[in-house]
Amino acid sequence: MGSIWMCLFLLLAILDTSFVATLGNDETDSYWLLRIKSELVDPLGAMSNWSPTTHVCSWNGITCAIDQKHVVGLNLSGSGISGSIPVEFSQLTSLQTLDLSSNSLTGSIPSELGKLQNLRILQLYSNYLSGNIPSEIGNLKKLQVLRIGDNMLTGEITPRIFNLSELTVLGLGYCNLNGSIPVGVGKLKNLISLDLQMNSLSGPIPEEIQGCEELQNFAASNNMLEGDIPSSMGSLTSLNILNLANNSLSGSIPTSLSHLSNLTYLNLLGNKLNGEIPSQLNSLTQLQKLDLSRNNLSGSIPLLNIKLQSLETLVLSDNALTGRIPSNFCLRDSKLQQLFLARNMLSGKFPLVLLNCSSIQQLDLSDNSFEGELPSSLDKLQNLRDLVLNNNSFVGSLPPEIGNISGLESLFLFGNFFTGKIPVEIGKLQRLSTIYLYDNQMSGLIPRELTNCTSLREVDFFGNHFTGPIPETIDNRLSGSIPPTFSYLSELIKITLYNNSFEGPLPQSLSSLKNIKIIDFSHNKFSGSFSPLTASNSLTFLDLTNNSFSGPIPSTLANSRNLHRLRLAYNNLTGSIPSEFGQLTELNFLDLSFNNLTGDVPHQLSNSQKIEQILLSNNKLTGKIPQWLGSLQELGELDLSYNNFSGKVPAELGNCSKLLKLSLHHNNLSGEIPQEIGNLTSLNVLNLKRNSLSGLIPSTIQHCTKLYELRLSENFLSGTIPFELGGLAELQVILDLSKNHFSGEIPPSLGNLMKLERLNLSFNQLEGKVPPSLGKLTSLHVLNLSNNHLEGQIPSIFSGFPQSSFLNNDHLCGPPLVLCSESTTQGKMQLSNRQVAAIIVAIVFTSTVICLVMLYIMLRIWCNWRKVAISSAEGGTVAQKKEEGRWVCADQKTRNGEYWNMNSFGFIPSPDKQNSATPTCFFNLKIEDMENTNI
Repeated sequence: MGSIWMCLFLLLAILDTSFVATLGNDETDSYWLLRIKSELVDPLGAMSNWSPTTHVCSWNGITCAIDQKHVVGLNLSGSGISGSIPVEFSQLTSLQTLDLSSNSLTGSIPSELGKLQNLRILQLYSNYLSGNIPSEIGNLKKLQVLRIGDNMLTGEITPRIFNLSELTVLGLGYCNLNGSIPVGVGKLKNLISLDLQMNSLSGPIPEEIQGCEELQNFAASNNMLEGDIPSSMGSLTSLNILNLANNSLSGSIPTSLSHLSNLTYLNLLGNKLNGEIPSQLNSLTQLQKLDLSRNNLSGSIPLLNIKLQSLETLVLSDNALTGRIPSNFCLRDSKLQQLFLARNMLSGKFPLVLLNCSSIQQLDLSDNSFEGELPSSLDKLQNLRDLVLNNNSFVGSLPPEIGNISGLESLFLFGNFFTGKIPVEIGKLQRLSTIYLYDNQMSGLIPRELTNCTSLREVDFFGNHFTGPIPETIDNRLSGSIPPTFSYLSELIKITLYNNSFEGPLPQSLSSLKNIKIIDFSHNKFSGSFSPLTASNSLTFLDLTNNSFSGPIPSTLANSRNLHRLRLAYNNLTGSIPSEFGQLTELNFLDLSFNNLTGDVPHQLSNSQKIEQILLSNNKLTGKIPQWLGSLQELGELDLSYNNFSGKVPAELGNCSKLLKLSLHHNNLSGEIPQEIGNLTSLNVLNLKRNSLSGLIPSTIQHCTKLYELRLSENFLSGTIPFELGGLAELQVILDLSKNHFSGEIPPSLGNLMKLERLNLSFNQLEGKVPPSLGKLTSLHVLNLSNNHLEGQIPSIFSGFPQSSFLNNDHLCGPPLVLCSESTTQGKMQLSNRQVAAIIVAIVFTSTVICLVMLYIMLRIWCNWRKVAISSAEGGTVAQKKEEGRWVCADQKTRNGEYWNMNSFGFIPSPDKQNSATPTCFFNLKIEDMENTNI
């Protein structure tokens, strides 16, 4: 029985040993690899066959030593793995190659990797690794290739790297490394490739770099390196690639670079190099690409293609080169394919020597001072694809031979003085995709043959004035209308005809341009409907501004779901804004201003959440301003001015946190300005002029600290001007509160608006003095405080303003009005005059009363005079008695022989009748003898 148990024990021991050998234990590579696998994310299954049931040497990416016991290579490049680099890699002590490049690894580079003493190749580039380069990397004495660039590494380059004497490749490009290039770089005697580009390295290139005697590739572009290019670099005779572009290197180009006989690529663009181009560079016979553009180089072009026989690309653009292109510049068997000389000061006629460079594919002579006519032999450049001659002074007609350059794809001739017609031979250019002829003086018809260029994608004739059925004007005088055969250009994606004089309706055939993306017909005289332009569902840009298009806006325009910019301003469009525009979810610019649109703003536009500018001014839109506008979080400008909108300013507009300009002026808005206006902290312009707004200016406006223009005039706003306005320190263009009902004093805080140029507080009910603090407004050049109730002395700084700035106030004085002392005297004189006026009134009144009394007396005398009988009772005639009866009072009888004597102003009865009780009659007088009567 015991022997059975012993046999079972031995069997289990054998099985266990075998199993452990397969799985690995804590000292075998397979064990650590399985640990590494467990810590990484492997979505593509790159490590799917890493299993304890299979031998480690058969696993994906694993290379074993000859003895099949130790792992010497691990390559998981481009496997899609993610996570942090496991520190367990340090346990693979036999590892010679570790390649985890082009994955999604994050975190820092483990310092434990410094324990891999046998490591020769370490490649971790193109991941998302961050942090500093661990100094422990300097412990890898056998390391030959270190490529850890294209990550997010920061900090300085650890000097210990330059102790790795076996290093042949060092790749640290495309990171965020800073600091300088360590001088220890010169110790890397075996270095072949050094990549430091696309970092933030600064300082000079160390002279010690000459110690890298085997260096073949040196790239340090797109840093902040400065100083001169070390002349010692001329000793790096093995160098075939030198890229120092886009730094701040200065000084001249060292002539010692001409010693780099193996150099095939030299790129010094985008620095601050000056002086002339060394003619010694002509000795670089292996040079294929030379780029010296975007520097401050001057002088003539000394480089000759007859010596640089391997040269394929020469870029000298954006310098200050002068003179002419050398007459011996080009060989007939030249290899030159790209010649870029743009934006210099080169002159002369079109260099005929270039016609010898029949291999040229791209020729750019733009933005120079070339002149004269284009040679008819231009078609010798049979390999030419791009001809860029814009912004020179070329004259004459385009040579018809240009149509023989069958491979021509791009033709840029704008900004010259070409005349004549567009040659019909242009129609032979089957590969032509772009033609820019604007800003010339050409005439004639647009040839229908142009529509044979079926590869044409961009046509730009703007700045011309096409005529024919179109009136002839200045600049290019091309005539005729848009050819209906334009529809044959099925590949056309861009057509730009703006700033011409095209007129008439659009040809219906344009609806066949299904691939068109960009259309700019602005500033012409087109009329009718623009519906032929709405057939393409690919439109991203449509600008028809300043034409005479009429009718409703086609709703089919909404089929262009990728439309970004729509500009239809300054036309005669009618009808409402199509509700289908709600389908334009990519729209970010909408300009329908200066038309005759009616109705309200459709709520479907709220779907255009990317919109940044809505310009609907100068239409006949009605209804309330939509509340949903507050949901447009990207809105930067809203202009609804000069319409018939009514109701309140919606408080929801306060949610548009990116709003820069809000123009609601010249409408019929009422109610108060909402407090939420203060949420618009980015607002630059607020214009609510000429509405019917009432109430107070909300104090929250103080939060709109970026306002530089504020117009609230011609409303019914009341209360005091809030002192918080003085906190709007960026106000510059104008503060206009005129023609409202503001009362109280002008707040002294307005004196803090140091940038303000125009201030208008006129036609209000302001009182008190003009605050002396306003004298600090030194930028002010327009001021209007007229038609208020202000008093006191005007601050002296305003003495240069016209009187109209202060007229119709109560007691303002001081220049430009009268002096305050004269104002006091005039006040006294005005009081004396009132007293005189009162006296005159009293005199006139008294005089009037006296005159009336005298008139009364005179009339009474007259009445009595007519009543007196001419004779006594015995001698009176019948006629006299009749006359007497006419003047007797109505309630009295005639008294014969009775009369009154007049004594002064009283009437005394005659002595004969003193006791008579006859009532007085004003008109009852008898005349004893008319002839003897004496009054």
